[in-house]
Amino acid sequence: MARLRFSFGTMGSGKSTLALQIHHNLRERGLQGILCSQLDRADGKVSSALGVSADAVEVGPRLDLFELALAVASRRGRIDYLVCDEAQFYLPEQVEQLARIVDDLGADVFAFGLLTTFQGELFAGTRRLLELADERVEVQVEARCWCGERATHNARLHDGVQVYDGALFVVDDPDDHAVTYELRCRSHWQSGDGGPGSASRATSTPGVGHSVA
Repeated sequence: MARLRFSFGTMGSGKSTLALQIHHNLRERGLQGILCSQLDRADGKVSSALGVSADAVEVGPRLDLFELALAVASRRGRIDYLVCDEAQFYLPEQVEQLARIVDDLGADVFAFGLLTTFQGELFAGTRRLLELADERVEVQVEARCWCGERATHNARLHDGVQVYDGALFVVDDPDDHAVTYELRCRSHWQSGDGGPGSASRATSTPGVGHSVA
């Protein structure tokens, strides 16, 4: 029986690496599938921080994932799976399309994503995945805060200072050091404390004056 499985974790927990491994293993078994991503560090690919990558379908807001799967099934004779990285960025209706792929086409869907934004709130796509998934699995590679505690939050830094306001979708650009991300435990995410040698504490407090562009 086909399943919709949502695997979640912080940045650095190995989600993209696992997505690439699942896609590789299923493809090597001769199964027909699609690798998808959105707002990856490398356009049109799923890329791991370890340096491994593979070509992928870029999921824009207008893409109907059910229609995509249907077209692939028609062209190849069947569709067995979808692997969806960065699924937190999907629209809620696109998550519903993933569930329909499972139920109507009998294809397994492996979705990977973050739980919360840099503001500490669930992504809309994540919320819908948690609501609809047959399986919800936390990725077991535990990333750590600078203090050594388990990291639970993704902090956005602007020029080294943690911020809680700004556009929701800003991808880390290795060539642009103005906006970066760090893993923090809940305590240091709330305080904005980047540890010894950090620029300064956060410019505001979580839950106050957040705006999403």
